[in-house]
Amino acid sequence: MSRHATVAPPVPAPVLSVVIPTFNEAANVEPMVDALARALEGISWEVIFVDDDSPDMTASIAKALGRLDVRIRCVHRLFRRGLAGACIEGILSSSAPYVAVIDGDGQHDESKLPAMLQILQSCDANLVIGSRYVGNGSAESLGGFREYVSRTANALIQRFLRVQVSDPVSGFFMLRREVFDAVAPRLSTVGFKILFDIIASSRGSLTISEIPYRFRAREYGASKFNTAIGLEFLGLLLSKISGNVVGPRFPIFVLVGSIGLVVHLVALRLFLNVFPDQFPWCQTLATFAAVAGNFVLNNMLTYRDRRLRGAAMLRGFGKFCLIAGTGAVSNVGVASWLYYQHSTWWISGVAGALLGALWNYVMFSEFVWRTRCI
Repeated sequence: MSRHATVAPPVPAPVLSVVIPTFNEAANVEPMVDALARALEGISWEVIFVDDDSPDMTASIAKALGRLDVRIRCVHRLFRRGLAGACIEGILSSSAPYVAVIDGDGQHDESKLPAMLQILQSCDANLVIGSRYVGNGSAESLGGFREYVSRTANALIQRFLRVQVSDPVSGFFMLRREVFDAVAPRLSTVGFKILFDIIASSRGSLTISEIPYRFRAREYGASKFNTAIGLEFLGLLLSKISGNVVGPRFPIFVLVGSIGLVVHLVALRLFLNVFPDQFPWCQTLATFAAVAGNFVLNNMLTYRDRRLRGAAMLRGFGKFCLIAGTGAVSNVGVASWLYYQHSTWWISGVAGALLGALWNYVMFSEFVWRTRCI
């Protein structure tokens, strides 16, 4: 290096990291950065966009902005989906003493961030939640059905987990770095309601403050809320109620299995209508139809954040069939043993079915979709 070369002054380390999980939010990236710059003037901050490989090039736009402003970073995730997992990765990728999570669609009020940071810095709380249901907060922009779902989810959490928070499913919050680091190993990457998971997994150790905000209407893009997200929430709720004995995916897995039973019976009836004297073959074909249907639905719903495609999907289906066959053997073996031990027939049947379901769930999670089952 030349003696006359100049060295750029070091960039101040951020006090606050703002994590924004995104999927198909290309039109909102620049407006979000501009809004944060206005709201956080005078505060050393950074924003981390965590993008789930959006086809609309959200990640490319965030990276382009990052080349112009070192406060803007992008974590581009491949082959993984889900808001909770994105938030976890984004927060863990930062080193700021305070971290905030905010949606990338402009519906949360970023002007509340300085007040949230001040509460944390004054040690009045170690978690601050942007709430739609305290003070002059409002959720009217959610629309009638989504607001009803949101209030119902809050009521379920407050009742079953005894969480004294008005908006435990809020996607807008800020907390101390050490608080998140302590709870991170117990968090699930499944679903959209990471705040609820943080509160439940902290086991009463949090000091929580809430600050009201008015939920705004989305200007660009479309909402990601759908039935699968609702099922994931119920799975996470049951997981926390059971003390993580039941994995958050297991209720969806059981639902898919129940649908598979219906598929099996319908297919068997149809095949018997065509081949009335060939029950063994009809049963075989109906079983294959049910197994194939279960695989497709599990790939779409239970493990949608780990969805298999192309050649990986074909390999996964082969493993699925092998594991399902082994589960069927264990089902029949246990049920038969209990039955011949003078157990009631339906108890034997239920015990065998539960063992087979647990076997399949654990093995599918581990060897087909390669994710943890709890």
